[in-house]
Amino acid sequence: MYAIVEIAGQQFKVSKDLKVYVHRLASEEGSKVSFDKVLLLDDNGNVTLGAPAIEGASVEAKVLQHLKGDKVIVFKKKRRKGYKKRNGHRQYLTQIVIEGITAAGAKKATAKKAVPAEVATEEAAPKAKKATKAKKEDTQE
Repeated sequence: MYAIVEIAGQQFKVSKDLKVYVHRLASEEGSKVSFDKVLLLDDNGNVTLGAPAIEGASVEAKVLQHLKGDKVIVFKKKRRKGYKKRNGHRQYLTQIVIEGITAAGAKKATAKKAVPAEVATEEAAPKAKKATKAKKEDTQE
C-alpha cells in the first residue's frame, strides 16, 4: 500500500516505515503528525484518485529529527569583467518516518434518506396506475 501525499508544499510517494526528508515542520522531535492532503491511494492494485484530495484518508508520521541539508554553493561570474559572487545555502529539513496510511474515507458510501413505508407505498401506487393507463392507451391505438 502506498500513497501520494502533499507535505509542506511538495508531493511525496510514501509507504509504511519509509523515512522521508521534508521541509522544516513546526512539530517537536518525537511528536506525531497527520497529513490529510492525500492525492492518490493504492491498496494492492485498487487505486483511488482524489479530486483534488481523498476525503477521510490520512497519513500518520512521526518526527525523528530536525537538521540542515547539504550546502549548495551558488557561484556567479562574468568573464573579463572582474565580477565574482559566491553564496551558499543550507536548507532546513525534518526527517519523518511514515507510521501508517489510513483510507477510511476511500470507500465512503453516501447515506440515502430513509423514506417511511407509508409514503413509499403511496408514491408507488399512482405511478403503477399511470403505467397501466399508458399501456392500455398504447394497445388501443
